Amino acid sequence: MLHYSVYMKDADRPWITFVHGAGGSSSIWFKQIRFFSKHFNLLLVDLRGHGKSKSFFDTQKLKKYTFKSITKDVIEVLNHEKIEQSHFVGISLGSIIIRQIAEWYPQRVQSMILGGAILKFNLRSRFLMTFGNWTKSVLPYMWIYRFFAFIIMPYKNHKESRSLFVKEARKLYQKEFIRWYKMTAEVLPLLRIFRQVDLPIPTLYIMGEEDYMFLPAVQKVVALHQSAKLQVLPKCGHVVNVERPMEFNQTMLDFIQLGKD
Repeated sequence: MLHYSVYMKDADRPWITFVHGAGGSSSIWFKQIRFFSKHFNLLLVDLRGHGKSKSFFDTQKLKKYTFKSITKDVIEVLNHEKIEQSHFVGISLGSIIIRQIAEWYPQRVQSMILGGAILKFNLRSRFLMTFGNWTKSVLPYMWIYRFFAFIIMPYKNHKESRSLFVKEARKLYQKEFIRWYKMTAEVLPLLRIFRQVDLPIPTLYIMGEEDYMFLPAVQKVVALHQSAKLQVLPKCGHVVNVERPMEFNQTMLDFIQLGKD
């Protein structure tokens, strides 16, 4: 089972489940824990091969990861903790996992808050995927990660996010990077479904104004999906919960509380 952390406020309080992105861990939510633990019960997971879940999955001899297996990992934790329903918050690739959970287990999802959401790869991101695929078994994975970090988060005000991205990635192994990277073959058809299907689940996208690789696709989807809303944070890049934590937290809280009315 995945490693996870629980912050219990009260058994009757709603749950929020936090899902990090590729190369990260549950520690990326440090600017959200204190704020939301005042109002909610929190569940933070380390995805397989990441954070404190790394040691368990090292022993499993798994050669291939799939979005289906990753999704089931998260649901297994919810079942273990007897959490019937939760709000889900994800960043970057975590947004894909949450959207997949909503597709397969809609009754478990009260709402989705998706930061730095990935709904489509533009030409530049497709180039990154191709470059990574060519070099993943040849170059040290940290070289690739640093290159990705500067392309996705290029500006001076993205430095904190970029540094955190690289710091967390150092905790991965080369073989773990390759396992996760191989899942990119699955992602394009999944994203096509996500863009086409408007699930009847309240969804908030929180995007940075400077997240130039992924914001345009989200804007197009929100214009078509009745269940979706978009909040764009000014002078902010891809990792919105780190770069603009106060705005991210308040926007997310307002959205969840609005859904209670």
